[in-house]
Amino acid sequence: MQRELETRFNPEGSDLRRMQHRMTEMLRVIDGICRRHGLRYWLCSGTLLGAVRHEGYIPWDDDLDIEMMRPDYDRLMEILPRELPEDMALQTPDTDAGYFFCYAKVRDRRSRLSETNDYDRIFEHRGIFIDIFPYEKMPLPLLWVSNRTFGRIYKVMRHTDWTVETLRRKTRAIYRFNHRFVFPVLRALARLCPTKKLNYSPGIPYDNTVYADETFPLTTMPFDGFDAPVPADCDAYLRRKFGDYMRLPDLDTIHRHSAKITFED
Repeated sequence: MQRELETRFNPEGSDLRRMQHRMTEMLRVIDGICRRHGLRYWLCSGTLLGAVRHEGYIPWDDDLDIEMMRPDYDRLMEILPRELPEDMALQTPDTDAGYFFCYAKVRDRRSRLSETNDYDRIFEHRGIFIDIFPYEKMPLPLLWVSNRTFGRIYKVMRHTDWTVETLRRKTRAIYRFNHRFVFPVLRALARLCPTKKLNYSPGIPYDNTVYADETFPLTTMPFDGFDAPVPADCDAYLRRKFGDYMRLPDLDTIHRHSAKITFED
């Protein structure tokens, strides 16, 4: 079955398989940096599902996601600009004038990608990417508040008739207001609400609750040719997120995140 899926979705030499190879190259770089500095990360979401079910990418998957605890994430954000090779770039609101997400991407400089949601039309870096999501203790009600306030950015991005400069100015204003005022208040409140649950940091509009005792200590699993860090209890993580995760979806309903890819090498 695996060979049939690869033949249908990502045969060697196809644009999708080239994307996957490039993302794996980038992950190896990030992995090396994290190991040198004692930082912990792990595969997550569909990337973790691919590792468990396919020992690599889900054959039709065109992105790669990793997660980190907030202290390690903040440290990595300081290190990456110095240690990434020239053909890779860190993308955060501090490094890209048009970027507004509350999680980082590491971008490939040798490609250009168009995403189906078209949010990237105001970004400076638009190559193949790896998403890096930070975790912290954040009760769901507070996370809901952060997503409501940050969600104004998505309303702005619906204005397809506005110029790139206008969109950047308005999204930047919302981002700064949240990070300077709203998010610090929410973090202060979170410290008063003891919880064993870990959630994405404020402003990340995805519900991906995990538990520390299911995540740590990390273990490893084969992923596209090398051993990558994964949660201690992958089954609990994947069942909470996907249900019966070993069952394949209806293959005729598969949708990719990216619309077009151009390789520049």
